[in-house]
Amino acid sequence: MKSQLPIRPELREWILSTTRDGHSVDTVLKMMQETGYDPRQSRSIVATVLNMPISALDAHTQPARTQGRRTRHPEAPQVVVGERTIHVGLSMESPALRVLNDFLSAQECATLIEQAGPRLQRAKTVDSAGMQQIDARRTSEGMFFTIGETPLIREIEQRIATMLGMPVDHGEGLQVLHYLPGQQYEPHYDWFNPEHPGFAAITAKGGQRIASLVIYLNTPEAGGGTAFPEVGVTVTALRGSAVYFAYDTGDMASLHAGLPVQKGEKWIATKWLRERPFQKSSR
Repeated sequence: MKSQLPIRPELREWILSTTRDGHSVDTVLKMMQETGYDPRQSRSIVATVLNMPISALDAHTQPARTQGRRTRHPEAPQVVVGERTIHVGLSMESPALRVLNDFLSAQECATLIEQAGPRLQRAKTVDSAGMQQIDARRTSEGMFFTIGETPLIREIEQRIATMLGMPVDHGEGLQVLHYLPGQQYEPHYDWFNPEHPGFAAITAKGGQRIASLVIYLNTPEAGGGTAFPEVGVTVTALRGSAVYFAYDTGDMASLHAGLPVQKGEKWIATKWLRERPFQKSSR
């Protein structure tokens, strides 16, 4: 989806800053219309700035499309996986969200950073045609591990699979990202837009994304949390903790952003899960 209307830089920044501050998309649209924007025009502008399909603006009144396998949400107060006890610090139902404390040990975090560091490149996103692209909304560096690439990766993948009741082969490769001061990932969705021409290609193997797990590998000195502007929640980046959230196609509540690092640096690992097997494990 592309808007044919020019969007003034100051309007674009206002939309982004307003959603980051916790205001919902519906509120942004109402505020624009109160200042004289045509409803159809404002919907197109907001959808373009937030890189979301216009159809998602009405997702709360439309039945969600669901198919394939779904994850099991971790339940409070804790989940025990092998010898590790993971504490559920926050639970929400819309979106289905859990803050998971003690998901990784300090040593596991340090080892992931050490293994990923030499392989970092400018992070990319998936464009509307299903191809990798440099995206101005995402300013970090990153890399991907292949499934089962190292003993630590295999252990983390199995921990995720056991905790969420989802086979390892439903996961994309673990991605590690590095953010410096000022770097961020602006509000976006992890599910793929069915309106984009590349949707069939990007979902041919594994189907739609259904859940995400963001693992914090260090604690930034300031900033760098994960914001969910539709529900007014920001998860603090704390070493070893993680935020899990699940969604269906068109789920507006899953809008999220990697907030700018204000001081220090941020390292995270991200795992996206698909509704069907995505790849074979290398075990």
